[in-house]
Amino acid sequence: MGISHYIKDIGRGKDGARALGRAQAADLMGLILDQQVSDLELGAFCIAMRIKGESPEEMAGFLDATHARLNKVHTGQVPTVVLPSYNGARKLPVLTPLLALLLAREGVAVVVHGSATEDKRVSSQAVLAHLGVNAIDHVGKAAAGQVQYIPTGVLHAGLDRLLSVRRVVGLRNPGHSLVKLMNPCDSEKGPALVVSSYTHPEYLLSMSATFALTGQHALLLRGTEGEPVADARRTPAMDVFKNGQTLRVQEQQEGSLVQVPELPTTDAAATAMYTEHVLQGLLPVPQAIALQVQNILREVKP
Repeated sequence: MGISHYIKDIGRGKDGARALGRAQAADLMGLILDQQVSDLELGAFCIAMRIKGESPEEMAGFLDATHARLNKVHTGQVPTVVLPSYNGARKLPVLTPLLALLLAREGVAVVVHGSATEDKRVSSQAVLAHLGVNAIDHVGKAAAGQVQYIPTGVLHAGLDRLLSVRRVVGLRNPGHSLVKLMNPCDSEKGPALVVSSYTHPEYLLSMSATFALTGQHALLLRGTEGEPVADARRTPAMDVFKNGQTLRVQEQQEGSLVQVPELPTTDAAATAMYTEHVLQGLLPVPQAIALQVQNILREVKP
């Protein structure tokens, strides 16, 4: 079928491009996820959207198509938290596994999903492997008190293909925003809480608008280098989205900490050892992460 008619609309440059409606965006993303487009068309889509930028309506449509196709994690009535982990560690250790395990010991089911889109960064998958949590090769049920790591390709092969374009062109595309917004769970009790993060202020506005538009249950903060975990050195603002409503649950704490926590290097083994020491009580939980855990638990275990 092809997507050339959509590329004509979104590919006219920053000023000439036209934003798609939600239904159009859903149809476009559906064709991409179903792998009905050529590599050339897929690359053209990624570059065009990179120049134009995604509107909340477009992202909502992309999510509609994605949620309709994902291999869902069945959570039943178990309180569940979703942690999208795609950025990894560059300058700071990736502490998403620490956040996941802190939540799990409170009886929450934690679903971490991710894909290594940059070879030079240390991923949550690598740290979790050192901690005995290996990637699964099929989607099943979430269990209270357990962390599971699901590669993106297991959730949907077409979505993994979209993310992999970055390795060729070197630029992010709508898929990288999509995976931070999506909910891969099918819950009887209610939607799982998606904990998402942004890196630049403009993404706070667009991601907030998308969460509100789609009515998802989510917590959004400026995380550590794009990861969904609070920076151990400072406490960011945190917003909760539910049924189209937004609530500020944590104000940003200004100024520097009196005592900055001693963090490990970005090495996966060193980060895993640090995580174990925190879980064992040998080192304190960084204040910002402790507050994040409290805010998350209030949402999933009221």
